[in-house]
Amino acid sequence: MTDTRTSGQRLPSLDVLRGLTVIGMILVNATAGMYYGLEAKVFPLLLHVHWDGLKIADVVFPAFLTMVGLSIPLALHKAKAAGGLDAAQAQKIFWRTFRLFFIGWLLSNLSWLADFDSGPWRFWGVLQRIGLVYGAAAVLFLLFGPKTRLGIAAAILLLYWPLSLMPALDGLPNDLWARGHNFIASVDRVMFGASGHNYVKGPEGYDPEGLLGTLPAIAQALISMAAGEFLMQARKRSALTLAGAGAVLLAVGIGWGFVFPVVKDIWSSSFVLVTTGITLLILAPLHALLDKNGLDNRGPVTGLLNGPVTFATAFGVNAIAAYVLHFLMNSLLGWQLLTQTYFASRDTVGEAVAALFPVILFILAVWLPVEYLRRRKWIIKV
Repeated sequence: MTDTRTSGQRLPSLDVLRGLTVIGMILVNATAGMYYGLEAKVFPLLLHVHWDGLKIADVVFPAFLTMVGLSIPLALHKAKAAGGLDAAQAQKIFWRTFRLFFIGWLLSNLSWLADFDSGPWRFWGVLQRIGLVYGAAAVLFLLFGPKTRLGIAAAILLLYWPLSLMPALDGLPNDLWARGHNFIASVDRVMFGASGHNYVKGPEGYDPEGLLGTLPAIAQALISMAAGEFLMQARKRSALTLAGAGAVLLAVGIGWGFVFPVVKDIWSSSFVLVTTGITLLILAPLHALLDKNGLDNRGPVTGLLNGPVTFATAFGVNAIAAYVLHFLMNSLLGWQLLTQTYFASRDTVGEAVAALFPVILFILAVWLPVEYLRRRKWIIKV
């Protein structure tokens, strides 16, 4: 990774929402650490749903992928205008994809790298999917126009449904409402073995960031890319249009979910539409509030919004660095300095609220270095 001064076109709303998604990812992971590590009672909405359905915890990762798609037109529009996908640009995209995937693999296997006898290593992970989605979406952005890309996204989402209904490769009965009982999960099992290198182990195991689930994740980025191109045009009432598009995607996704369930772990097509819609609905008011001067609006935000916007922006402009940091600093959650706040307060405020105190301190610990980077106007690029 290299340090570079802030440059290029940016929309403040995207930095803020990207920061909120990273904070959300850290919040969810740290809450899971409290739940599984200390067996603390936590707010259920901050834990992932077992299979079908949606909680707050299930929205943050797809929201980040939506931000990946939104940001690609801002990052690559000059390259597209200069001729699109040439050898040099393809090489840049490939190596960024590789770096993201490799860093993700390292993070997924920190325990295994420290002790090979700790269990099997894991191939997939969050950064691995982000890398693959970025690479595919960036190439498609440089090769095709908006209508073609949206057509590709629609084709992926429509074809992913019958693909998931195909007989499982290992003979497990297919039931989309039963965890792991589908063709998508069976591909992960066949690739690495039922008790091997998947996140979910056993004969019904799979990896929630597995191979085939990356396809609809790419479609999610392509849909979001259209929203990013729209925002670059700085049209009047663009926030209302953005909110309207989000509402339509959410409604269609909910309706589709009755026959193709909303399942994060296989990144179902209905899940893509629902989570993209939610993200756009959150982005719309942020766009109205923060992007009044269009691209490169870096003027100070005044009033009550100043503190929260600045806090989220610190995570947003160095999103990958913040995510890596929270992995490397994960052992802090086991420090008595942090967990003592939970034990000291749970009888007074209740276990679920008390479990948030170490999590908040952990988020603040990650915030300190990324805030330093923000103040120095440094962006760590992968």
